[in-house]
Amino acid sequence: MADPKGFMTTPRQDWPRRPAEERVRDWDEVYVPGALLPIISEQADRCMDCGVPFCHEACPLGNLIPEWNDLVSREDWRAASDRLHATNNFPEFTGRLCPAPCEAGCVLAINQPAVTIKNVEVAIADRAWADGLTPPRPPDRLSGRTVAVIGSGPTGLAAAQQLTRAGHTVAVYEKDDRIGGLMRYGIPEFKMEKRHLERRIEQMRAEGTKFRTSTTIGRDVMADDLRTRYDAVVIATGATEWRELHVAGRELTGIQQAMEYLPLANRVCEGDLERSPMSAAGKHVVIVGGGDTGADCLGTAIREGAATVTQLDIYAQPGAERDEDTDPWPTYPKIYRLSAAHEEARDLGTAPAADADARLFAASTLRFTGDESGHVRALHLVEVDEKRRPVEGTARALPADLVLLALGFSGPDRDDGLIEQLGLALEPRGTIARNADFATNVPGVFAAGDAARGQSLIVWAIAEGRAVAAAVDRALTGSSRLPAPIGPYDRPMSVGTSAGKARGR
Repeated sequence: MADPKGFMTTPRQDWPRRPAEERVRDWDEVYVPGALLPIISEQADRCMDCGVPFCHEACPLGNLIPEWNDLVSREDWRAASDRLHATNNFPEFTGRLCPAPCEAGCVLAINQPAVTIKNVEVAIADRAWADGLTPPRPPDRLSGRTVAVIGSGPTGLAAAQQLTRAGHTVAVYEKDDRIGGLMRYGIPEFKMEKRHLERRIEQMRAEGTKFRTSTTIGRDVMADDLRTRYDAVVIATGATEWRELHVAGRELTGIQQAMEYLPLANRVCEGDLERSPMSAAGKHVVIVGGGDTGADCLGTAIREGAATVTQLDIYAQPGAERDEDTDPWPTYPKIYRLSAAHEEARDLGTAPAADADARLFAASTLRFTGDESGHVRALHLVEVDEKRRPVEGTARALPADLVLLALGFSGPDRDDGLIEQLGLALEPRGTIARNADFATNVPGVFAAGDAARGQSLIVWAIAEGRAVAAAVDRALTGSSRLPAPIGPYDRPMSVGTSAGKARGR
């Protein structure tokens, strides 16, 4: 701890965002370029060096947060980068995209604003790239063993990098035309510019990882053929089976899944399209779903020039402070949060029929109605109580030319044939079943990430990738020195559990 009174004398200061009116005119990241480094050393000084750092337990990667906070406060960027990369393959991803459960577990957060752990993390990562502190790390020698990784999201990339560095020959198979999974086509450019992704992919290529794009396992390459060609197979395809909304009028055109809409906007940013065929320009847009994907749709629709945008959340508006009975420290609390997209909606007044930040809380969709051509024109909703029961006299309609369903994901996609061809056993909820070693019921086949865990956070996805890599390495060689930060049954800290990565039941 460089300054034993830092947390007492220095207030929390976050990375400032560009004015909403400015940033919605482009697709660049929302933060003020260059404004983080001047403040980050003092922010790192706020770390208390507490005796029991619960931020370690709140983070599934086990990031050495107090250590790299101290190093940043001393401006020892090389050592800070070493500590950060010791537990996290892609800190520039998590530093931008993770909701920071570590900050919820910060001891300082008991009665003060938490340390800006996420900002410190991304500052270290960006400084490391700028100073050339992240060179490729190819293995000293090859093991002679081969591994196929199916899926190039954060789980697949983390597993591939760890296994490559351990000396195995690794090929990553991706069904899309570019590597990155949902980080490529699901995360908008304004949340993470894809240059950060490209840098890591080039680093991995230099280390020896092979990439095969536009290849769907189960269609372009049969699953059994892949098993024959490789000593081990890791399934990291994610949970891409989106949830549906079964109400009257769902068949109308203009009602799209969020993951049909977001990739097209990303392809515009990639230069593949001049304009998205689902563009929200000039339309009344309603987003059904109150999570991060819905917020991504909100920010995207605003940038495309929607006439109005409203987001529906079936849950009641949470309070500004954590509820110590239901979400006590150090669990991740359900509180009112204002994302960059909601800030933009508030400042620009995109939803005159909703609250200040474009969200309608405690709102449930009843049905859709359309015009003579079969295109959606209105969404009918009703307010609900805490048990999701309709409140009498609250039904109303919102104009809607484009409806985006952002209701989450239930498990891996089963249409490509991979699960059936391998004969993989599934859990009752539709995810891939696995044992304590991440192994499926099929010899030599392992499963990790959202495909097996279910929809989760990017930090859990990377932790799964690192853990499955250790399991595969051990299966191939008899032992492993690769870190395994979590087990397949570990879950986030919650009420009634005694540890951050509580054992699942």
